Amino acid sequence: MLSIYPILCRAGIMDNYAYLIVDEASRTSAVIDPSEAAPIIAKCNELNIKPQYILNTHHHFDHTDGNLALKEIYNCQIVANIKDSHRIPGFDIGVEEGKTFALGASTAEIIDVSAHTQGHILWYFPQDKVMFTGDTLFNLCVGGLFEGTVEEMYQALQKIKSLPDDVEFYPGHEYTMHFAGEALSLLPHSEELVKYIQRAQERLSQGLPVAPITLGIEKKCNPFLAAKNLTELQQIL
Repeated sequence: MLSIYPILCRAGIMDNYAYLIVDEASRTSAVIDPSEAAPIIAKCNELNIKPQYILNTHHHFDHTDGNLALKEIYNCQIVANIKDSHRIPGFDIGVEEGKTFALGASTAEIIDVSAHTQGHILWYFPQDKVMFTGDTLFNLCVGGLFEGTVEEMYQALQKIKSLPDDVEFYPGHEYTMHFAGEALSLLPHSEELVKYIQRAQERLSQGLPVAPITLGIEKKCNPFLAAKNLTELQQIL
């Protein structure tokens, strides 16, 4: 079983979320996408955790800037797509699609979703029914195409849509309300979307992240996941 601790980074600027995750059976732990070191160190101190790994979804600075500082403090190993070995700071261990990575007794499946960037991966823990999506899937939106094509994003979203509806996802930014209006304009008759936004507003008013949300709900409320074909996705991207 995984325990998951969201950590807000670059608050009010980019509103990144890093995640400290702990396999409770072995107490093996990792940080996912450390945007900056200070808030992560504070959380580790609070919980008395020394992470053994850093798991990166992609190479962008706002997901890797804490890598080297955390590696120096905790002597942790940095794990990322082997295709990104040349541009992940402190890279140690390469993974690739179709393979798995063991975090103690918890096992992550690696899913390549190259589109936002080439080499972007998802960290999917099927036994725990959780997934960390970096900048590929946000609440009510998807990441921009910095290095990929619409066709690649469509294929990436098909991989996500093929996963079970009860999987909960954790994105790399808190962008929900940035895209709520656009989502409503694209899905104007969705009562589920209205409830989604109301819940998001309540959580944000309490200083909480909107995540996690199940993929089943996201598939209904996120216009990009709801796109039935490549043409529909092209029209809204």
